[in-house]
Amino acid sequence: MTQKIWTGRRQLLCLSLGGAALALLPDGATVEAALKRVSRFNDVAQAALFRPQTLAPTFTRSELTLPFRFNAFYSEASVPEIDEQQWRFKVDGLVRKPGAWTLKQLKALPPRTEITRLVCIEGWSAIGQWTGVPLWHFLALLGADISAKYVAFTCADGYYTSIDMASALHPQTMLAFGFNGQDSLPDELGFPLRLRIPTKLGFKNPKHLTGMIVTNRFTSGYWEDLHGYNWFAGL
Repeated sequence: MTQKIWTGRRQLLCLSLGGAALALLPDGATVEAALKRVSRFNDVAQAALFRPQTLAPTFTRSELTLPFRFNAFYSEASVPEIDEQQWRFKVDGLVRKPGAWTLKQLKALPPRTEITRLVCIEGWSAIGQWTGVPLWHFLALLGADISAKYVAFTCADGYYTSIDMASALHPQTMLAFGFNGQDSLPDELGFPLRLRIPTKLGFKNPKHLTGMIVTNRFTSGYWEDLHGYNWFAGL
Protein backbone atom coordinates (compact mmCIF):
# COMPACT_ATOMS: atom_id res chain seq x y z
CA MET A 1 0.00 0.00 0.00
CA THR A 2 1.50 3.37 -0.95
CA GLN A 3 1.86 6.14 1.57
CA LYS A 4 -0.60 8.31 -0.39
CA ILE A 5 -3.33 5.67 -0.30
CA TRP A 6 -2.68 4.92 3.38
CA THR A 7 -2.79 8.63 4.26
CA GLY A 8 -6.04 9.06 2.35
CA ARG A 9 -7.69 6.18 4.16
CA ARG A 10 -6.43 7.44 7.49
CA GLN A 11 -7.89 10.89 6.84
CA LEU A 12 -11.18 9.36 5.72
CA LEU A 13 -11.43 7.37 8.94
CA CYS A 14 -10.66 10.45 11.01
CA LEU A 15 -13.39 12.38 9.20
CA SER A 16 -15.84 9.54 9.76
CA LEU A 17 -15.05 9.46 13.47
CA GLY A 18 -15.35 13.23 13.58
CA GLY A 19 -18.85 12.92 12.18
CA ALA A 20 -19.67 10.34 14.79
CA ALA A 21 -18.38 12.70 17.48
CA LEU A 22 -20.73 15.44 16.28
CA ALA A 23 -23.65 13.03 16.25
CA LEU A 24 -23.08 12.28 19.93
CA LEU A 25 -23.25 15.92 21.00
CA PRO A 26 -26.35 16.96 22.96
CA ASP A 27 -28.80 19.46 21.48
CA GLY A 28 -27.70 23.04 22.05
CA ALA A 29 -24.00 22.26 22.29
CA THR A 30 -21.75 25.20 21.46
CA VAL A 31 -19.47 25.38 18.42
CA GLU A 32 -16.48 25.30 20.78
CA ALA A 33 -17.75 22.11 22.41
CA ALA A 34 -18.31 20.56 18.99
CA LEU A 35 -14.80 21.39 17.80
CA LYS A 36 -13.24 20.04 20.98
CA ARG A 37 -15.20 16.79 20.65
CA VAL A 38 -14.14 16.33 17.02
CA SER A 39 -10.53 17.13 17.91
CA ARG A 40 -10.51 14.52 20.68
CA PHE A 41 -12.00 11.91 18.35
CA ASN A 42 -9.37 12.72 15.70
CA ASP A 43 -6.60 12.30 18.27
CA VAL A 44 -7.97 8.89 19.26
CA ALA A 45 -8.28 7.82 15.62
CA GLN A 46 -4.77 8.93 14.68
CA ALA A 47 -3.26 7.24 17.73
CA ALA A 48 -5.04 4.00 16.84
CA LEU A 49 -3.69 4.15 13.28
CA PHE A 50 -0.12 4.99 14.29
CA ARG A 51 2.37 2.24 13.44
CA PRO A 52 5.44 2.52 15.71
CA GLN A 53 7.80 0.84 13.21
CA THR A 54 6.49 2.45 10.01
CA LEU A 55 9.14 4.92 8.85
CA ALA A 56 8.58 8.35 7.38
CA PRO A 57 10.06 8.82 3.87
CA THR A 58 13.75 9.71 3.62
CA PHE A 59 15.52 11.65 0.88
CA THR A 60 18.94 12.33 -0.67
CA ARG A 61 21.11 15.43 -0.27
CA SER A 62 20.22 16.47 -3.81
CA GLU A 63 16.64 16.89 -2.59
CA LEU A 64 17.44 19.26 0.29
CA THR A 65 15.33 22.41 0.46
CA LEU A 66 17.71 25.38 0.24
CA PRO A 67 17.27 27.67 2.00
CA PHE A 68 15.25 25.84 4.64
CA ARG A 69 12.21 27.88 5.59
CA PHE A 70 12.00 29.65 8.96
CA ASN A 71 8.72 29.40 10.81
CA ALA A 72 7.63 30.36 14.32
CA PHE A 73 4.98 32.34 16.18
CA TYR A 74 7.31 35.37 16.04
CA SER A 75 9.53 37.03 13.44
CA GLU A 76 13.05 35.87 12.64
CA ALA A 77 14.36 39.03 14.31
CA SER A 78 12.97 37.72 17.61
CA VAL A 79 14.75 34.34 17.56
CA PRO A 80 16.15 33.80 21.08
CA GLU A 81 19.90 34.19 21.57
CA ILE A 82 21.11 31.29 23.69
CA ASP A 83 24.49 31.02 25.38
CA GLU A 84 25.62 27.42 24.89
CA GLN A 85 27.83 27.59 27.99
CA GLN A 86 24.89 28.54 30.20
CA TRP A 87 22.28 26.39 28.48
CA ARG A 88 21.11 23.12 30.03
CA PHE A 89 18.53 20.55 28.94
CA LYS A 90 16.69 19.65 32.13
CA VAL A 91 15.07 16.22 32.41
CA ASP A 92 12.49 15.32 35.04
CA GLY A 93 9.40 13.26 35.74
CA LEU A 94 9.13 9.49 35.55
CA VAL A 95 12.84 8.82 35.05
CA ARG A 96 15.38 7.14 37.32
CA LYS A 97 18.08 9.68 36.41
CA PRO A 98 16.70 13.23 36.38
CA GLY A 99 19.20 15.98 35.79
CA ALA A 100 20.55 18.64 33.45
CA TRP A 101 22.51 17.92 30.27
CA THR A 102 24.96 20.15 28.43
CA LEU A 103 25.09 20.24 24.65
CA LYS A 104 28.55 18.68 24.79
CA GLN A 105 27.17 15.71 26.75
CA LEU A 106 24.34 15.21 24.28
CA LYS A 107 26.72 15.35 21.31
CA ALA A 108 28.87 12.65 22.93
CA LEU A 109 26.00 10.15 22.64
CA PRO A 110 25.69 7.87 19.56
CA PRO A 111 24.12 10.06 16.84
CA ARG A 112 21.69 9.39 14.02
CA THR A 113 21.60 11.37 10.78
CA GLU A 114 18.60 11.34 8.50
CA ILE A 115 17.14 13.44 5.68
CA THR A 116 13.41 13.88 6.19
CA ARG A 117 10.59 16.22 5.26
CA LEU A 118 9.10 18.69 7.73
CA VAL A 119 5.42 19.27 6.91
CA CYS A 120 3.79 22.47 8.16
CA ILE A 121 0.09 22.70 8.95
CA GLU A 122 0.07 25.91 6.86
CA GLY A 123 0.52 23.83 3.70
CA TRP A 124 4.25 23.98 2.92
CA SER A 125 7.04 21.48 3.49
CA ALA A 126 10.85 21.45 3.49
CA ILE A 127 13.48 18.70 3.38
CA GLY A 128 16.49 18.88 5.68
CA GLN A 129 19.27 16.68 7.02
CA TRP A 130 19.11 16.33 10.79
CA THR A 131 21.64 14.86 13.20
CA GLY A 132 20.88 14.09 16.81
CA VAL A 133 20.29 11.58 19.56
CA PRO A 134 17.45 9.08 18.97
CA LEU A 135 14.91 9.90 21.67
CA TRP A 136 14.29 6.22 22.44
CA HIS A 137 17.99 5.84 23.26
CA PHE A 138 18.04 8.94 25.43
CA LEU A 139 14.96 7.75 27.33
CA ALA A 140 16.65 4.40 27.91
CA LEU A 141 19.75 6.14 29.31
CA LEU A 142 17.54 8.09 31.70
CA GLY A 143 15.78 4.95 32.89
CA ALA A 144 12.49 6.45 31.76
CA ASP A 145 9.22 4.69 32.51
CA ILE A 146 8.14 3.90 28.96
CA SER A 147 4.72 2.84 30.22
CA ALA A 148 4.11 6.55 30.92
CA LYS A 149 1.67 8.21 28.52
CA TYR A 150 3.43 11.42 27.51
CA VAL A 151 6.71 13.22 26.98
CA ALA A 152 6.38 17.00 27.37
CA PHE A 153 8.82 19.69 26.22
CA THR A 154 9.54 23.30 27.20
CA CYS A 155 11.45 25.83 25.12
CA ALA A 156 13.49 29.01 25.54
CA ASP A 157 11.06 30.97 23.35
CA GLY A 158 8.02 30.19 25.51
CA TYR A 159 6.76 27.42 23.25
CA TYR A 160 5.68 24.10 24.71
CA THR A 161 4.21 20.84 23.46
CA SER A 162 3.87 17.17 24.29
CA ILE A 163 3.79 13.88 22.41
CA ASP A 164 2.58 10.36 23.13
CA MET A 165 5.10 7.80 24.35
CA ALA A 166 4.70 5.58 21.27
CA SER A 167 5.76 8.49 19.05
CA ALA A 168 8.63 9.33 21.40
CA LEU A 169 9.94 5.78 20.98
CA HIS A 170 9.66 5.83 17.17
CA PRO A 171 13.10 5.10 15.65
CA GLN A 172 13.16 8.38 13.68
CA THR A 173 12.26 10.68 16.58
CA MET A 174 15.38 12.51 17.73
CA LEU A 175 16.76 15.34 19.82
CA ALA A 176 18.44 17.15 16.94
CA PHE A 177 21.56 19.30 17.36
CA GLY A 178 23.01 19.29 13.81
CA PHE A 179 21.66 20.38 10.42
CA ASN A 180 22.72 19.78 6.80
CA GLY A 181 26.14 18.41 7.72
CA GLN A 182 26.96 21.10 10.30
CA ASP A 183 27.52 20.03 13.89
CA SER A 184 25.21 22.74 15.26
CA LEU A 185 21.74 23.99 14.42
CA PRO A 186 21.29 27.47 12.97
CA ASP A 187 19.76 29.83 15.54
CA GLU A 188 16.57 30.21 13.51
CA LEU A 189 16.08 26.44 13.26
CA GLY A 190 16.27 25.77 16.97
CA PHE A 191 19.80 26.10 18.39
CA PRO A 192 20.99 24.44 20.51
CA LEU A 193 18.48 21.57 20.51
CA ARG A 194 15.12 20.76 18.97
CA LEU A 195 12.81 17.82 18.64
CA ARG A 196 12.70 16.30 15.17
CA ILE A 197 9.75 13.97 14.67
CA PRO A 198 8.99 13.36 10.98
CA THR A 199 5.85 11.34 11.72
CA LYS A 200 4.06 14.48 12.97
CA LEU A 201 3.23 17.96 11.69
CA GLY A 202 5.78 20.72 12.12
CA PHE A 203 4.23 22.32 15.18
CA LYS A 204 5.07 19.13 17.11
CA ASN A 205 8.79 19.75 16.42
CA PRO A 206 9.64 22.30 19.15
CA LYS A 207 12.82 24.38 18.91
CA HIS A 208 15.26 25.83 21.47
CA LEU A 209 14.51 23.04 23.94
CA THR A 210 15.13 23.69 27.63
CA GLY A 211 13.41 20.76 29.29
CA MET A 212 11.67 17.41 28.98
CA ILE A 213 9.29 15.68 31.38
CA VAL A 214 8.11 12.06 31.21
CA THR A 215 4.64 12.06 32.68
CA ASN A 216 1.15 10.59 32.86
CA ARG A 217 -0.31 14.10 33.07
CA PHE A 218 -1.65 15.47 29.80
CA THR A 219 -0.15 18.91 29.10
CA SER A 220 -1.36 19.68 25.53
CA GLY A 221 0.64 22.26 23.54
CA TYR A 222 0.96 25.91 22.53
CA TRP A 223 -1.10 25.82 19.32
CA GLU A 224 -3.54 23.28 20.70
CA ASP A 225 -4.35 25.62 23.58
CA LEU A 226 -4.36 28.79 21.46
CA HIS A 227 -6.19 27.65 18.32
CA GLY A 228 -7.49 24.15 19.03
CA TYR A 229 -5.06 22.27 16.78
CA ASN A 230 -5.34 18.49 16.98
CA TRP A 231 -2.91 17.30 19.63
CA PHE A 232 -1.73 14.03 18.00
CA ALA A 233 -0.97 15.77 14.67
CA GLY A 234 0.15 12.61 12.87
CA LEU A 235 1.12 12.36 9.20
